[in-house]
Amino acid sequence: QCVVPSTWNASPRDANGQPGAYEASLIGTPVADPEKPLEVLRTIHSFDPCMACAVHILEPGGREIVRVKVV
Repeated sequence: QCVVPSTWNASPRDANGQPGAYEASLIGTPVADPEKPLEVLRTIHSFDPCMACAVHILEPGGREIVRVKVV
């Protein structure tokens, strides 16, 4: 079994609540326009992930605020 960098970086929080690399990199990132969260895309793209490009921004309770899909 291989765990490639994109899988590791995109991982969810672990059993101790430690966030994955993507989540940790986004904490505190200011977003000028929530309808066009370019800062989020730029941050995630800096990891050069090998996966589909989509971002879902959720409130802590789970309600979706905005969904951005790059096609």
